Amino acid sequence: VQLQASGGGLVQAGDSLRLSCAVSGGTFSHLNLGWFRQAPGKERDFVAAISWSGSSTQYADSVKGRFTISRVNAKNTVYLQMDSLKPEDTATYYCAADLQGTWGPYLRSSYEYDYWGQGTLVTVSS
Repeated sequence: VQLQASGGGLVQAGDSLRLSCAVSGGTFSHLNLGWFRQAPGKERDFVAAISWSGSSTQYADSVKGRFTISRVNAKNTVYLQMDSLKPEDTATYYCAADLQGTWGPYLRSSYEYDYWGQGTLVTVSS
């Protein structure tokens, strides 16, 4: 399974940005998918996750109400719509795939994911 994240860039506080992650080499509709982020000098943190069917989502408290995760199985792509961006959202964002297919709060842990994309940098200026 390969993941390719894109859509990062430099924006101002309050702006919006949409990240995309194209997935290949696996059965996309069987994968739970997640977004994580890592700021310089910090650990990789959970941002959002979506179930294989798209019917369930989870969000970190810090982004709830501002970010929306979605997927289009026909395009093998997962998205992260980021609105009302803040300087503290600055980080490299990674998409990840979980092959197990079971949905639950454990998907907030990076250790549960089997494959990772290369990351896309988001910089939010104040």
